[in-house]
Amino acid sequence: MRHAPSNEESESGEERTKIQGSQTLLRGLDMLDKVIDGPVKLADLSAAMGLTRSTTHRLANALADRGFLTFLPREGYQLGPKLLQLGFLAQSQADIVRIARPRLEALAARSEDTVHLGRLDTDLALYLDKIPGRRRVDISSRIGDRHPLSSTGLGKALLLDTPEAEWPALFEASRARGAPAVDYAAWAERMRGYVAAGHAYDLEENEDLIRCVAAPVRDASGRIIAAISLSSAAQYMDDARMAALSGEVRATADQIGTDLGWVPGARPNRRPRR
Repeated sequence: MRHAPSNEESESGEERTKIQGSQTLLRGLDMLDKVIDGPVKLADLSAAMGLTRSTTHRLANALADRGFLTFLPREGYQLGPKLLQLGFLAQSQADIVRIARPRLEALAARSEDTVHLGRLDTDLALYLDKIPGRRRVDISSRIGDRHPLSSTGLGKALLLDTPEAEWPALFEASRARGAPAVDYAAWAERMRGYVAAGHAYDLEENEDLIRCVAAPVRDASGRIIAAISLSSAAQYMDDARMAALSGEVRATADQIGTDLGWVPGARPNRRPRR
């Protein structure tokens, strides 16, 4: 007489099924990584995965059925439209203030200075977040403030990908918005240095006796979508300290970009702003 399986045997079978399911899921995710650089033929994909052709074919077809892969005749498998849809949804759901806040707080704690997050708002820099520093320094900025691009470190960081041909118009727009009167040629020369360095400075241009170091934040496309700045009184921000802080501010901005899906080193085509 056959006996019903014991609870122990049944649970063991369920556990094996779960493990097999997890392995299949991980293999599917690995396969997406293998085709990330373009179409891959079945034989090459099988070798890269370390699986038989039949297993690779079955898994690839399952992913293609759900839209995660697309098969191109004579070329092979590549990423499918479902990933594009999910990418746009993830980007639209990402709250940059929430995502950036832990990084900003850590930078403010390490430096003891005030840290800002902002984005471009037409021809102004809009301040989205502010983490006060521990020093007794009064910085007048507030969340929701809009400041001229040409005179703030944060604003200049937002312009680092903007073609130089557009600088004069933006410079004049900032003047109309209350930026201090400075020589355009001198300003443009500094901007060229900032573009080359990947960060920008505010040398008491926006607020008397306040200096800052700023760097851009990029999204998954490589486009600058925000910037961060670290600000303090000029007495705490001499040239040597600003130079020393530049790498840390850039690293923090890059970490926020990575959290948003940016791949370090990725840059978009430099096109005029619209």
